[in-house]
Amino acid sequence: MKVIHIISSMGINSGGPTTCTYELIKGLIDQGINSNVLTYLPDAGDRLISDVDFIHTVVSPMEKRFGYSVAFKTALRSFTGMEIIHANGLWQYTSITAAKIAKRKGIPFVLSPHGMLYPAALNTSKWIKKASWYLYQRRMLLNATVLHATCVQELEHIRGLGIKTPVAVIPNPIEKNQDIQNQRLKDTRSHIGFIGRFAPIKNIENLIHAWAQVGKDRADWELVLIGDGVPGYRKSLKELAEKLEVKNIIFPGFLDGKAKNNMLNSLSYLVLPSKSENFGMVVPEALVREIPVIASKGTPWEELNTRKAGWWIEIGAQPLAETLTQAMSLSETERHAMGQNGRKLVEENYSIEVVASKMIELYQWILKQGQKPDFIYE
Repeated sequence: MKVIHIISSMGINSGGPTTCTYELIKGLIDQGINSNVLTYLPDAGDRLISDVDFIHTVVSPMEKRFGYSVAFKTALRSFTGMEIIHANGLWQYTSITAAKIAKRKGIPFVLSPHGMLYPAALNTSKWIKKASWYLYQRRMLLNATVLHATCVQELEHIRGLGIKTPVAVIPNPIEKNQDIQNQRLKDTRSHIGFIGRFAPIKNIENLIHAWAQVGKDRADWELVLIGDGVPGYRKSLKELAEKLEVKNIIFPGFLDGKAKNNMLNSLSYLVLPSKSENFGMVVPEALVREIPVIASKGTPWEELNTRKAGWWIEIGAQPLAETLTQAMSLSETERHAMGQNGRKLVEENYSIEVVASKMIELYQWILKQGQKPDFIYE
């Protein structure tokens, strides 16, 4: 079987879609599937997630989202023997040309929206997306062989838009063989952290308000907000912390590689307070390190409650403050048991091996080489 993945960026700064695409392709290759990915070269100041030979790049056009790229189209056409074209992301020329080439060549076309059909995502650049929806995007979704959603919540949003295309619900993969050695930072305090892109949809101000209620006077705890993003938003968060007189809070900025790994390993708890979030790769990244997670119901992480691996709570500063108080009151034995539950959850449902196996089942069904899996909804 020969599969080509399409994505607009495999740069480190692109976040979740880059990471999960990279991990998935590694898993597919490990299980004998001929898999490659075609993408644009990273922007200045960014770099590819890896120098592996299955990542193929072309120079990006001046306007990266909709800009026509002869180089990209030519490169995609040059892959011979393709049996499935799997595009990642919407509203991009890369997906548009992949869909057209798949149709022209009679090749099955799989499309992973990566949360880009959530209501909050559709409200970003709203009018451009409305025009794009009627011009091409709706038709692309309807004509795809299968859509790939990472959770049932994403499936529901797809169906809510009137899209009846078959949908496979397969989570994003996570590397389970990671260093989970807990590492304290330079001081002896315990740490609660957020890690991700700084943007209003992440609702980080709720976390700061909650911390101001229950954590700012705790000399033995510190709040760590890791990441970068919208400059004005990050500035407003720092100003909010100053206004609320929160001293035990740090902003390390964007981290990757060993620095990110060390900082993540130092956390006692991870918090994801988002208004809306498709999957949140940082959640399994924390769980596999045996770090309990507090996530809002704007995320699809109900398993935190059902598997006793953390807390899945209502959106708002007050529910978050109450949960932070509960988390900080747990003994190390209780926290560790919760962390072990989280790692077991990842090993059973989200490891690269498990997720890649499900994706192969999907591909085999598409190619009429296997029975319909129970995670496909028609």
